[in-house]
Amino acid sequence: MKLFDPIELELFKNLFTSITEEMAAVLQRTSLSPNIKERRDFSCALFTRLGETFAQGSHIPVHLGAMPLSVQAALQAVEFRPGDVVILNDPYRGGTHLPDITCIQPYFIDDNLCFLVANRAHHSDVGGLTPGSMPLATEIFQEGVIIPPLKLYQRGRLNEEVLSLFLANVRTPEERRGDILAQVAANSRGARRLGEMLNRYGLEKLTLYADQIQDYTEKILRATIKSIPDGRYEFEDFLDDDGLSPRPVRIRVTLTIRGDEAWVDFSGSADQVAGSVNANFAVTYSAVLYVFRSLVEEDIPFNTGLMKPVHIIAPEGSVVNATFPSALAGGNVETSQRIVDVLLGALALAIPDRVPAASQGTMNNVACGGFNPRTRTSFAYYETIGGGLGASATHHGLSGVHCHMTNSLNTPIEALENYLPLKIRRYSLRKNSGGRGRRWGGDGLIREYQFLVPVNLTIISDRRKLKPYGLAGGQPGRAGINLLIRKRRRKILASKVNLKLEAGDILIIETPGGGGYGPAES
Repeated sequence: MKLFDPIELELFKNLFTSITEEMAAVLQRTSLSPNIKERRDFSCALFTRLGETFAQGSHIPVHLGAMPLSVQAALQAVEFRPGDVVILNDPYRGGTHLPDITCIQPYFIDDNLCFLVANRAHHSDVGGLTPGSMPLATEIFQEGVIIPPLKLYQRGRLNEEVLSLFLANVRTPEERRGDILAQVAANSRGARRLGEMLNRYGLEKLTLYADQIQDYTEKILRATIKSIPDGRYEFEDFLDDDGLSPRPVRIRVTLTIRGDEAWVDFSGSADQVAGSVNANFAVTYSAVLYVFRSLVEEDIPFNTGLMKPVHIIAPEGSVVNATFPSALAGGNVETSQRIVDVLLGALALAIPDRVPAASQGTMNNVACGGFNPRTRTSFAYYETIGGGLGASATHHGLSGVHCHMTNSLNTPIEALENYLPLKIRRYSLRKNSGGRGRRWGGDGLIREYQFLVPVNLTIISDRRKLKPYGLAGGQPGRAGINLLIRKRRRKILASKVNLKLEAGDILIIETPGGGGYGPAES
């Protein structure tokens, strides 16, 4: 084993991370859609020639755990050459759901593949049944264009045919083109900075520290797992429904801790469902990775070293490992959250003082589209909305934040109203929606839209029936509410719904609060 300097290890860790953060800045500033520019719904990372993550920015957890699987799928499917750029979004090849498009660029030295740079960004529309590409679908073909690993650039030349085929199947082609080229620009910047490091330090040293960073991360996580008492811990929770049937959808986990390794077994979870809340294995992998990373107190990089001590059992054909051609759009955003909830619930049985109560447990997805007479163009928009964070033994939950598997920002009202034909009538905290306890859960949000033109609206949300749980005697957070007001008539909407709205209609989304921790003091 090659020797390394621990001080240099820390320096290289930060040098590598700085590249991913600069990639993120380029992507954010050059993109066109509010979802990427304002909400930062994207992630950037560096990979070894084998497709293993060794550096990534502090971006979207559900992207970053799954991206290695997409990079490895691309390595198997195409032969990379200098100047190539590969794109894909296929959830059955490591993607998360179709709106998340991954862009991969190789780095060669003398025709030898040394590294890869990649990013994943959520596009506001990739075709499918409804604007925003988050329909209440029954199969993946209804959710949008499926992109297998394809060369968008070949030896430095744009493949216009590939891009044209994609743009012909989306509702907002100019915006999509701009966002994809922003992803290409971000990778180009990452490759340039990586080249500067190679010129300065050499391939041998960069390869050494790319490997050692993963080994270091594995070592720290093993020590963290070892601090958890050995045993078998079981927990289950439910999604409200799949959008097509009123039946709740069970997510069950059995966590076994043995020494410095963990087995995460989802046997007993529901079979894959008719609706779109199925998760593919990449999403389940990401959620488990996120939970174990969150247990580590040290500032360690997020990379594939985290998964070496963790073994996942996700039965094929279940809601946590659905098979083709199941619909998956909601699994990425909603089932990922519930996987986190059940795994944290199991860990709370082992280490109650280190685990928070349930957070809001949903991303509150709102997608809409229509025709904007002001710009004389079609529009498609997508956003998620924050809510309450669960309380812990030492802290009250934060209010109005994106929780767990989403790490995006809330879209500013000014940007939203400038971009879309709508008005935000109210945007505030949902007072007293957090669960009571010795430590209170965080409050949810209230977001009230008034649409100025007819729109096709889709909502995929959860925790509208089943509340986020409290811990150690704390009360659950309040469930969320989706409400439509049309001509002064109020109608409570289901958690997952597709509607055609009229000009003047008002949509109110009240997001769930987090669970409380400990009995409330009288």
